[in-house]
Amino acid sequence: MHDIPEVAAKPDGRPDNEPEREQAEAGADQAAPAAAGVEEQLRKAELAAREHQEAWLRAKAEADNIRKRAQADIASAHKFALENFAAELLPVKDSLEAALAAENATTDSMRSGVQLTLKQLAAALERFNVTEVNPVGQKFDPHRHQAISTQESDAEPNTVVKVLQKGYLLHERVVRPALVIVAKPVEK
Repeated sequence: MHDIPEVAAKPDGRPDNEPEREQAEAGADQAAPAAAGVEEQLRKAELAAREHQEAWLRAKAEADNIRKRAQADIASAHKFALENFAAELLPVKDSLEAALAAENATTDSMRSGVQLTLKQLAAALERFNVTEVNPVGQKFDPHRHQAISTQESDAEPNTVVKVLQKGYLLHERVVRPALVIVAKPVEK
């Protein structure tokens, strides 16, 4: 059969493994305050984690609101970007309508009215940094000019000899290239 170890008994009749039990009970008594301390730390950690999560959710919501507000501002800016420019062009339109409404206008009065209207338009364009490109005599620049043809000329080759339509820049960006005729050497 199996040998079952016998527990030695002390003279008072208690088994010999009693000190182990006493030590375990003493350790349990000491572990109880330690467990309570661990539970308190766990509770504090959970509370801190909850606070951090709530702060993170608030920050995320605020970031979403800022993003949405920025998108709305950008959409509004795109929608109304030309508002000031349009306001500057309205007097030009008014002048043209007044010229057409004049009943007994002479050629000279019409001409002077058109010249004044052109000055109004040029001033409005200048206020918004729209500049004219009239490159006669300049070297051909394919970024700012569009060559329609070439023409034999005594001018240096690849020089603009004639402008068919002026070009325009907006803050140095080409809005419309100038349509030009470029010089080529005279064939002999």
